[in-house]
Amino acid sequence: MAITIKSDRDIEKMQKAGHVVSLCHQRIEAAVVPGVTTGELDAIVVDTLKEHNALASFLGYNGFPASICASVNEEIVHGFPGTRVLNEGDIISVDIGAIVDGWHGDSAWTYAVGSVPAQAEKLLVDTEHALHLAIAEAVPGNRLGAIGHAIEQFAAPRGYGIVRGYGGHGIGRRMHEDPHVPNYGSASYGPVLRKGMTFAIEPMLNIGTDETRVLSDDWTVVTADGSLSAHFEYTIAITDGEPLILTPRLTSVVH
Repeated sequence: MAITIKSDRDIEKMQKAGHVVSLCHQRIEAAVVPGVTTGELDAIVVDTLKEHNALASFLGYNGFPASICASVNEEIVHGFPGTRVLNEGDIISVDIGAIVDGWHGDSAWTYAVGSVPAQAEKLLVDTEHALHLAIAEAVPGNRLGAIGHAIEQFAAPRGYGIVRGYGGHGIGRRMHEDPHVPNYGSASYGPVLRKGMTFAIEPMLNIGTDETRVLSDDWTVVTADGSLSAHFEYTIAITDGEPLILTPRLTSVVH
């Protein structure tokens, strides 16, 4: 397994792509309200990418037809945006990738649409927390498996189904680089982490089973039992100290 090591200059370039992704999410967060369509959310990202001379990582990737993945309720990943209207109580994972000067940034966030049931709210809180626990393990000297181990140790005792067929990945000049970053496993598994490695870390947790299936569009992945799923993702770089989040969440709305 060859893992690309980035220079400080490379990581600065990835931060530019990551900043555009963060801006996209900032605008999406303000727009996720009952009555909006997933296609309207995609249009927000298309416009934001144009403003910043960025390209969509997803559009055309293996034939994917849009600039975002919009996955609602039981949809885990790779949902198509379109005419679907979001309703009060839904949750939606919006996955966004941007390319700036040949470098990729990638981040997903699961948003509540209006007021959601307590169980859904807890799923969002816990999946986001699992992401931060995983990122904390991305330090020099740990093995790659420490990332997924942290997610599993948190999620499994709480009864969540941990999605196993999909996970994180290396990222840089290509959206998907080696290695695959599973959301479970042993802390002693895999290569030793080193400064300059860059990963997209993305726990996906289900309220029910960990089993999944793919819909007839050959893209959209859903929970096999129809239970809710949440997905959170940051692109990070390993440094000499704490991991550097390259797609940080922004709070104030920028127009």
